[in-house]
Amino acid sequence: MANELLTVTHLVKNYGKKEVLHDINFTVEKGSVTVLLGPSGSGKSTLIRCLNGLEEFHGGQINFEDQTITPGFKKWQPLRQHIGMVFQSYDLFPNRTVIDNILLGPLKVQKRDKNEALAQARQLLKEVQLSEYENAYPRQLSGGQKQRIAIVRALTLNPDFMLFDEVTASLDPEMVRGVLEVIEGLAARKMTMLVVTHEMNFAKQIADKVLFLENGKIVEESSGHQFFEQPQTQRAQDFLSSMDF
Repeated sequence: MANELLTVTHLVKNYGKKEVLHDINFTVEKGSVTVLLGPSGSGKSTLIRCLNGLEEFHGGQINFEDQTITPGFKKWQPLRQHIGMVFQSYDLFPNRTVIDNILLGPLKVQKRDKNEALAQARQLLKEVQLSEYENAYPRQLSGGQKQRIAIVRALTLNPDFMLFDEVTASLDPEMVRGVLEVIEGLAARKMTMLVVTHEMNFAKQIADKVLFLENGKIVEESSGHQFFEQPQTQRAQDFLSSMDF
């Protein structure tokens, strides 16, 4: 369908003889937020890493825009310019300033005009309320500030699709809110996103669709409203009842 940005069909991922993702099927519509939920070890991070080539998959296929990706796909580097990803760890270069970290991709990978990329980076820093840290080094920032910089760095590449993998998991509770507000702002602007999180209130607020995983399988797929108000499976009901939200 014309509105689908990503389609995953019968995806399988193995670690040796152990199958960690089994027959995964779902679509992501343009401008939507899909949230991956499930207990630890269910395969959420593995799945999201398969979507930009950080993990190899062994069966099925991924269709992203007009590109078909099958096992053994070798052209991830140019494709990653369209798929931004923010990790639990910030992965900022400690010997580079904030602005140099942000501009590395636009200038070195995309070969963009420096003034144009710098103007965009500064606008994004303003939006996340970190303009004053442009010339700071990562060691001078809090965890929450580093994570917001990591989001700005990904957005400066002008991706069509953003992946967020537990971006608040390593933050102190008081730092979480600022990072979630940035993602909420992206959702309000209809950025297409796939989000792995354990923040249930946040997930309930932003999810257009929920994929609930357990043991490498999608146990339930539904709209965000339905999942949180009337989950269809007993396993999802038990999961939600165990969460403090």
